Amino acid sequence: MPSPFRAHFSLPPELHYLNCAFMGPLPRAAEEAGVAGIARKRNPAGMGPDDFFRESDAVRGAFSRLIRGDDPSRVAILPSVSYGVAMVARNARLGPGDEIVLTEEQFPGNVYGWRRAAAEAGAVIRMVGPDGPPPRGARWNQRLLEAMGPRTRVVSLGHVHWTDGTRFDLAAIGARAREVGALLVVDGTQSVGALPFHLPEFRPDALITAAYKWLLGPYSVALAWMGPAFDDGVPLEETWIAREGSRNFGGLVHYRDDYDPGAVRYDVGERSNFILLPMTLASLGLLLEWTPEVVARHTAQLSAPLVAWAREEGWGVEDDAWRAPHLFGLRLPSGVEPDAVARELERRGVVVSVRGQALRISPNLYNDAGDMEALRDALAAVRP
Repeated sequence: MPSPFRAHFSLPPELHYLNCAFMGPLPRAAEEAGVAGIARKRNPAGMGPDDFFRESDAVRGAFSRLIRGDDPSRVAILPSVSYGVAMVARNARLGPGDEIVLTEEQFPGNVYGWRRAAAEAGAVIRMVGPDGPPPRGARWNQRLLEAMGPRTRVVSLGHVHWTDGTRFDLAAIGARAREVGALLVVDGTQSVGALPFHLPEFRPDALITAAYKWLLGPYSVALAWMGPAFDDGVPLEETWIAREGSRNFGGLVHYRDDYDPGAVRYDVGERSNFILLPMTLASLGLLLEWTPEVVARHTAQLSAPLVAWAREEGWGVEDDAWRAPHLFGLRLPSGVEPDAVARELERRGVVVSVRGQALRISPNLYNDAGDMEALRDALAAVRP
């Protein structure tokens, strides 16, 4: 029986889309909001100053509620995670010999900004890997805790690893970071919206999340929650709309150096996108209605039978305690070629990502048991 959530999307009925970690499909509500935004921009005569703020304020509020925040003004509207990482790195106050702890094979958007910042400050990057084959979650988390010391100034990582869904214990990692006086910076792109993310539990100094995956929003929008460590920071851009008094368009020629309170100073220029922000808001509204708890429970129920079967058939899978339900990797058994797997999946209309010697599988609410069965049948067909 198809998932009742599938009606909210325009996915073809014959397609088994298990690839939200690559690109989340737009819900119909977000698509409609984008079309309405285009129509509004087509004839801007009815637009006024309030249109530059109303949807931005609503997006901040919706994202803050999703992550259990209590202050929407701490949410910044950005174009990408790499923009947010560059912004955080600029304000991390790194010095010679300081250490930045990253996870091995982390997504490059959360690496290059730190490499530049380290090079400019004379700081050192410590790439921490699992040091061994799967299952590796427990060992990897322990190595991260051991990597932090008196010179650590930043720990930057995802809630789950983007290649195979290995879960990181943010509560323990954050506690250790605070113990050594380091900032905890979390890339929530592969978790926020699909896993419960509670700010009071994890206590990051910054959380940066792209909207186009598990937030089911458009490309070129990201949202960041910025903690008190960044209250007096310097943004990447000096935008007019981030200044106090900017809602009074008649007074914009009276230049102000003081910013609006909170994280608004970090907003990207032209953040009031009249097409993308309504789309983002529509998707956030659905997620608040559905809740990440429901997404996590649904995907766990879907993935459990496949994971049990895969283990019996010799596919490598992370231990259940250390893998995400919505994003997990299956490492190919000996003798199975990635190209053969890709061809068989394509033939059967099953969409996942192939990452090296592993498949990255990422279901969401629109998926059902039939999608997982189609994937299992494709994998069974390529065994020697």
